[in-house]
Amino acid sequence: MSKPPVVIFNSLLLPSSQTFIRSLGEQLQSFTAYYVGSRQVQGLALPPERTTVLNQGNFFGQFQEGIFKLNGFSRKLSERIKQVNPILINAQFGLSGALILPLARSLNIPLLVHYRGADATVKEEYVRYSSLNHWIYYQRRESLKQEARLFIAVSDFIKGKLKEQGFPEEKIVTHYDGINIHQFQPDDTLLREPVILFVGRLTEKKGCEYLIKAMAKVQTVLPEVQLVIIGGGPLRSSLEVLAAKLLHNYQFLGTQPSNVVKNWMNRARLLAVPSVTAFQGDSEGLPTVVLEGQAMALPVISTLHAGIPEAVIHGQTGFLAAERDVESLAEYSLQLLKDPQMWQSFSEQARQHVQANFDSEKQMQILEGIYEMVSRE
Repeated sequence: MSKPPVVIFNSLLLPSSQTFIRSLGEQLQSFTAYYVGSRQVQGLALPPERTTVLNQGNFFGQFQEGIFKLNGFSRKLSERIKQVNPILINAQFGLSGALILPLARSLNIPLLVHYRGADATVKEEYVRYSSLNHWIYYQRRESLKQEARLFIAVSDFIKGKLKEQGFPEEKIVTHYDGINIHQFQPDDTLLREPVILFVGRLTEKKGCEYLIKAMAKVQTVLPEVQLVIIGGGPLRSSLEVLAAKLLHNYQFLGTQPSNVVKNWMNRARLLAVPSVTAFQGDSEGLPTVVLEGQAMALPVISTLHAGIPEAVIHGQTGFLAAERDVESLAEYSLQLLKDPQMWQSFSEQARQHVQANFDSEKQMQILEGIYEMVSRE
């Protein structure tokens, strides 16, 4: 018996930073995911037989993409979705929800929209005219509130932000993505090194500058501790300048594949996630890296930011400082680096916490239950 099809719609298919979208689609057990987008980008590979994009990089594709975004219709996408005959469309991010809304309406297909971070937190006055997608989103947001079947928030924090913006509370559910705890598990044969690890895009909301300043204080006490930064982004150059000025033991490794990231999570003693609310309001939803790190038995030094306190238990699996609190980030790091028994306790509890509450298999069953509920309605 064939599995009911669902369409996973994202404007871009598929940036390398959005592994969670591919994981969502490919881990479905009771449904078959088909991927639909407005533009193909270099990044993650998707099954070609289940993937449809309008713009593959030529002039005609660009023209088709523009028409689709502005008037909400595409013959190519409409025919493909009719052919698939999905029970629902699950748009990834609010902006993608607004793009696909007219097509979902014309085909009378239930629309679910995942909200994951900036799409629910950034301030309208700063971004409304920053891109065509943002302009369309704010043009259609009120219609989206009324017509979408369900809004899926990746944390209670994001759910609260949607409620503040007038989204109907009865249409919002919190659902944690979770991670594959079988892929992320520590190798006890490897020795931990005096390394504090950062993994993420080098953007304002990731707060890496405050980590570098905290590391300067850590290295005055424990000079052997090294900061390893994995990730690229617009702030890399300025952060390298700051690190060269303040630190004597550090590495910027750029973007790395998942096997390299996991290897460093096995070697490091702490994972630092110093996230902050950016100037334009941009915030995290619930960064996957805090789940991955804890699954690898890695205590987390992070901040009281967005959905992070929903995943890191202060004083048990990690420590949470106020945003931009350099002194506390340094002090919490030193506590765990200098106390092997505390580190061991946090390490064990971190792994247990993710196993119990963020196992992607369990979370996928919950998401499939949501899909089934919508399909029955």
